[in-house]
Amino acid sequence: MMGRAFAAVFRRELRLAWRRRGQLLQPLVFYALVMLLFPLGAGADLALLGQAAPSLLWVAALLAVLLAQGTLFSADLEEGGIELWVTSGVSLGWLALAKLIAHAMIVSLPLILVGPVLAGWLGLRGEALWVLAASMALGMPVLCWIGALGAALTLGLPRGGILLALIVLPLYIPVLMFGAGAVHAAVEGRPADGALLLLAGLLFLGVSLAPLATAAALRVSQE
Repeated sequence: MMGRAFAAVFRRELRLAWRRRGQLLQPLVFYALVMLLFPLGAGADLALLGQAAPSLLWVAALLAVLLAQGTLFSADLEEGGIELWVTSGVSLGWLALAKLIAHAMIVSLPLILVGPVLAGWLGLRGEALWVLAASMALGMPVLCWIGALGAALTLGLPRGGILLALIVLPLYIPVLMFGAGAVHAAVEGRPADGALLLLAGLLFLGVSLAPLATAAALRVSQE
């Protein structure tokens, strides 16, 4: 039964994402615009672009993910989906895991695919592009899950978007540090393995704890 419930929630999220694909393109468009416009504002200083590119790529990705979090659970709340989850008899953490995995795929996969392309626009080459792709593949799901937890905690609250940013931005800092640090290391010719391993640890921690914490927050929202 749990497997069928997991698959049902996962498929539902993918169908809803397809129906709302215009809305879901907003983070990708935001990310691409920031990457394309920054060199125009910074001028032709290639050295400056090379130094700033790793941090800029990750900060823009962080903000793009945050842009997609505000309405994550609002439709479920309005349609009674969360109440149905709570009373279904299936583990709420299990259902939350299905939604979080689908959400991470929908939001982060386009950014992961387009990130190295835009990094080339900023002057990154060679190994730095592979390290960027690996760091985003490990770190972007964690950003999505932290944002989902914040969205669950602020669900139904007035001015929830401001509270969401205040809650999740401090939690984003380790992912930002290790992700940008890995790319900086590759650009400077240093090993990036340590930062990537730390991101992998955060990914494991996120997939272990984020569904439980999100489920607890959703349960509180129904009380």
